[in-house]
Amino acid sequence: MDNHLKASLQDLQGKLAVAGPVDEELKSLLLRLDGDIQSLLARRQGMAAAAPAVAGVATVPAAINPVPEVEESTTYGLAERTQEISAKFAAQHPTLEPALRELGRILSNMGI
Repeated sequence: MDNHLKASLQDLQGKLAVAGPVDEELKSLLLRLDGDIQSLLARRQGMAAAAPAVAGVATVPAAINPVPEVEESTTYGLAERTQEISAKFAAQHPTLEPALRELGRILSNMGI
């Protein structure tokens, strides 16, 4: 699913490149959303790398090897934020709306 998310982000970036001028508010919202998604993907990769390779192997106690806490302030509700951005700018940037909607759907399916 992460690969699908990355492909969707690349698609959105490509559409942004040809969309023409984008106002500062949209640019700011999209940059923050992109940063939050990249941060989430990096944390997910880090957690996957820290998981035991063999089933049934005891894990290291949390006091010794703490699991990184989820930063709800930046990643909570990414799907909803994506949908809000999509709706807000659909009239001004109709070529971006389908890519944003797809990105929101992917995030929602991931439970993000």
